[in-house]
Amino acid sequence: MELRQLEYFVAVAEERNFTRAAERVHISQSGVSAQIRQLERELGAELFDRSARTVTLTVAGKAALEHARAALAAAGAVGQAVGEVTDLIQGRLSVGMVTGCTLTPLFDALASFHEAHPGVEISVLEDSSDRLLEGVRTGAVDVALIGAATATPDGVEALTLISERLVAAVPAGHPLAEQRRVTLRDLVAHPIVCMPPGTGLRAVFDQACAAQGLQPAIALQASAADAIAGLAARGLGVAILSDSMAESHRDRLTARTIVDVESPALLALIWKSAHNPSVRAFLAHSRQAFPEQTAR
Repeated sequence: MELRQLEYFVAVAEERNFTRAAERVHISQSGVSAQIRQLERELGAELFDRSARTVTLTVAGKAALEHARAALAAAGAVGQAVGEVTDLIQGRLSVGMVTGCTLTPLFDALASFHEAHPGVEISVLEDSSDRLLEGVRTGAVDVALIGAATATPDGVEALTLISERLVAAVPAGHPLAEQRRVTLRDLVAHPIVCMPPGTGLRAVFDQACAAQGLQPAIALQASAADAIAGLAARGLGVAILSDSMAESHRDRLTARTIVDVESPALLALIWKSAHNPSVRAFLAHSRQAFPEQTAR
């Protein structure tokens, strides 16, 4: 049994797909399949049910998964311990970003971290905030930037980078553009364009509507703020955005703070454990990249 076999096993278990797992570990799908088969022969049991399109763990696979993760973590800790005493951080760092992320300081943090620690292999993946949160909780992702409705989601540690009120953004000539105050009840008379479920901004909006017993008509959904703004600018609905998202589109949209949504939409870095030197170092670079937010 080899560590790389355990790594491939964990990758397939988490991705539930041999092709995606192969992309994640940077080898061919046939190579992953061959190593998994060899591991199964050594263990004397099949680890995956391959009968459906989505690969699932067998009973034996479920029993082996946490032990495989622990073995990989222990192996990684050996190199990290040596790296700490020699001031050389090595290994891997998986960074998740909410889909549509264009947050320049985060990219700056990645660049400065890479320059300071070239021995660390960085992988970046995009996904919904809910899936990234679950990835951090399970250990599949080391650190992630997510949209959140609460400052510290359950099961993880968090560093809030941005906290902003929700706004309704509409083109010139729209009835809401003439109002000085906009409420949720004003919005439900119009079609809404917003982010999909699983995003922090949508969670804040949905929770605020539910608290008042309102059911807005969600006409269109998009994961990127630019897409939402573009749809709203063409008269397809009222855009629900955060303040800074709307600010970059003020040439074509008028933004009004939704006065009865007091809970802010948050962008936060989340992680499960800072015992990993790479995670600690990346958090330090992130704090430097977001000095105003992290100083609060």
